[in-house]
Amino acid sequence: MTTRVAIVGVTGTMGRLISGLVEETDGYELHAGLDSRSPLSDMLGADVVVDVTLPGVSQSVVDFAVDNGIRVLVGTSGWSQARITTLERRIRGRSDIGVVIVPNFSIGSVVATAVSAMLARLFDSIEIVETHQAAKVDSPSGTAVRTAELIGLARTELGPVSAPHNDQRARGQQVSSVPVHSLRLDGVLARQDVIFGGAGETVTISHNTLSANAYRRGILLALDAARTAVGVTVGLDQVVDLGLGAPPTAPAAIVAIVAEPDLDSVPEIDADSEVFE
Repeated sequence: MTTRVAIVGVTGTMGRLISGLVEETDGYELHAGLDSRSPLSDMLGADVVVDVTLPGVSQSVVDFAVDNGIRVLVGTSGWSQARITTLERRIRGRSDIGVVIVPNFSIGSVVATAVSAMLARLFDSIEIVETHQAAKVDSPSGTAVRTAELIGLARTELGPVSAPHNDQRARGQQVSSVPVHSLRLDGVLARQDVIFGGAGETVTISHNTLSANAYRRGILLALDAARTAVGVTVGLDQVVDLGLGAPPTAPAAIVAIVAEPDLDSVPEIDADSEVFE
């Protein structure tokens, strides 16, 4: 059976990548490609909608798809726990609909995040530095938020991390008590360092994305999961068995949602800023 896929944000880098994967992969066909000028009704008739838009746009895309009984794969940042909880309540009890939210499609990034959550129980001093291309509009990145949330959950019985002087702006934004520092630089695609400090030592878990090819495998795995998804699934780690044990679930931190952009001022939806986590 062929799965019909509609991609919202098709003109962005990730949209183009996903479009190409859909067209070259058996069992999928591109039903529609939507940009910022397309009516959301263009997605009607699809089996799965892929959202790679902007934080302020993503909510309306998901709402429209859910209202019309279409399963959704979200690759857009900005989905705070408050927003996810509202979505869970909205579709609870429905067996015909599901939403898969993936902050990062890279297998390596997901592994690095899972390992960081494991180490969080052994170190009290933890900080995250995430670096992305200068054009990325949101910060901290969705991957950094997800990593910090899982670290916080892993430390539920231990308490918050040690983050001295957190009242100073240069100390970063705290997510689940973890200071997160965001760099936006030319010449960079995506990098994240989770730094653990202990008595007489430090440990750094690094992941560096060198090209968009890093997302191909994760995208196909997430698409496959989205075809039959029920309820809300958050994170590629919930789709792929990493062999590291069950990760923490139900992130507790609430991160501010980026303000709604003026769609008239956006000539095309560029998903670089959303999925290159």
